[in-house]
Amino acid sequence: MPAYGIIGAQWGDEGKGKVVDFLAERADFVVRFSGGNNAGHTVINDKGEFALHLVPAGIFWPNCTSVIGPGVVIDPAALLEEIDILESRGVDTSRLIISDHAHVVMPYHVQLDQLEEMARGDAAIGTTGRGIGPAYVDKIARAGIRIGDLLDAEYLKGRLTSVVASKNLILTKVYGAEPIDLNALYSQCLEYGAALQRYVTSVEQRVSDALDRGERVVLEGAQGALLDIDHGTYPYVTSSSVTIGGACTGLGIPPQKIESIIGIYKAYSTRVGAGPLATELEDETGEHIRDVAQEYGATTGRARRVGWFDGPAAAHTSAINGFTTAVLTRLDVLDGMPSVQICVAYEVDGKRIDRFPSLPGFLARAKPVLEEMPGWTTPTAGVTELAQLPKEALAYVNRIQEIIGCPIDLISTGPKRHESITVQPIISDR
Repeated sequence: MPAYGIIGAQWGDEGKGKVVDFLAERADFVVRFSGGNNAGHTVINDKGEFALHLVPAGIFWPNCTSVIGPGVVIDPAALLEEIDILESRGVDTSRLIISDHAHVVMPYHVQLDQLEEMARGDAAIGTTGRGIGPAYVDKIARAGIRIGDLLDAEYLKGRLTSVVASKNLILTKVYGAEPIDLNALYSQCLEYGAALQRYVTSVEQRVSDALDRGERVVLEGAQGALLDIDHGTYPYVTSSSVTIGGACTGLGIPPQKIESIIGIYKAYSTRVGAGPLATELEDETGEHIRDVAQEYGATTGRARRVGWFDGPAAAHTSAINGFTTAVLTRLDVLDGMPSVQICVAYEVDGKRIDRFPSLPGFLARAKPVLEEMPGWTTPTAGVTELAQLPKEALAYVNRIQEIIGCPIDLISTGPKRHESITVQPIISDR
């Protein structure tokens, strides 16, 4: 004991990378438990700026073992490229371990993802086109290839032969695409296995033993709770369980070993891709926030949609995850604005709704009920003490804290590690 779950509390892009990197100084393990390289965590430290997509953000600390758990789907080419980039910049990756049970994002998954999204036309979901959804489909359909399979040439050949035959029928008959060359794919998979072999192990036992020894394990979430396959704004969601329950299934630890569940909230709302965003600002204010914050996806480079802080959505994710504490990021982006607003309810078909509606039709018609608060002219950027915050910014933080129903114990005031206000330590001292 204990484990600390770090969960994105909105639509992703809340700044989890910085938070995990900040907390990893006191951790023994940092574990990715879901998603794939459709996630992007930006970390800025003394070695420079890094965009991580699969490698956990604990990789920069020598005290920390970084783990890619069985609930993650891994594109081997993307992971090997990421490892090469880290090593070329002086980052030691020898403390990275990968679950042999994690599923592989195959080239045909990427191809099918892009073909399916194109076929949706105006109803496109807005996927990253990285093959994540099709990989999870195959996992549930028991047609997936796992990382451990790449290390067993005979078993892999048998698995690939049946799977590729099925995929070729879809590619050629449904989409009119070229079939997959089984032999070429088999050779490529063996090369991936050889390159990754030194990292591959049974991580579940390693993490369980660490918890039994009293070591601290940070569970690194990907995406955000409003993109969860079960609890998000379906169908405009990701393909995995990104809430705290996904940490248990995606790593194999019992819930009672999770001491603290930390929700990461941005001081406003953003989302990438299609789907409802009730507080969206399609005006100069939205453009201002996007430009100041450089709201462009770390994975795709796409401009993020921007809106005011959505209170009912924030309360919903707090409730379904049971957040014990929260982190508020990007507060400094709102510096200098004459006023700021928070959505406290919705109006749908002329009726006020105080709770987050799960049906996409309701969300698409929802108009935000906004509460205006005074802005602040004294900068918060780089502030490291709570007493240094202007009273208007502190009032804004306190209002969000009231809405989500748990204390905000860390406030990020910039992208660098030290640009943070620790209200209460989230991870205890060693």
